[in-house]
Amino acid sequence: MNSETLRGIGMTSQRTRDRLVKRLRDEGVCDERVLQVIGNTPRHIFVDEALASRAYEDTALPIGHGQTISQPYIVARMTEAVMMDGVPERVLEIGTGSGYQTAILAQLSPRIFSVERIQALSDLAKRRFELLGLRNIRLKYSDGTMGWSEQAPFDAIVVTAAPLEVPQGLVEQLGVGGRLVIPVGPSGDQILTMIKRTREGFETTELERVSFVPLLGGRS
Repeated sequence: MNSETLRGIGMTSQRTRDRLVKRLRDEGVCDERVLQVIGNTPRHIFVDEALASRAYEDTALPIGHGQTISQPYIVARMTEAVMMDGVPERVLEIGTGSGYQTAILAQLSPRIFSVERIQALSDLAKRRFELLGLRNIRLKYSDGTMGWSEQAPFDAIVVTAAPLEVPQGLVEQLGVGGRLVIPVGPSGDQILTMIKRTREGFETTELERVSFVPLLGGRS
């Protein structure tokens, strides 16, 4: 993939990305660090070539294996939430998927650890990170519901699929002051939830209604 492909043309051009950023700002995303990174990241390389012309629509798109690349607004909101108290040094992502959310986080935080249960998606995401020169991402092909205990504690955990309940194992991998941002609930009734670990315990905040694929265990 050459530099022109990364820059994009027509419906994948910088002008189209700028319109997406304006739309996100109008929808209430206010962290300019997040908006700048989204504006600079070629989302079209994270989707199938046949869908590239739709890459900068504010919508989720299929990436195969029953998975989706998240809506840019949701990516922005989740990233914004983990950065409320400053830039987290160590971030765990559950569900690498296309790698788009990972790439956004990797341009804002020094160290990203990302777990994916579908080998084909993990391998493809790795090639995209290499293409973009992102070298601060560690990938693991594993059951994401277990987290990555060997690398804990984390300053932030971002989960890109929805469990029915918050996995206790993930909460326990947060460091003090860390934030877990996770969609919770059954299909059609999910709430994006933020859990902050304090010295006294945990504080839970409901952010907004969302729609994610379910968080599944095992590997495939």
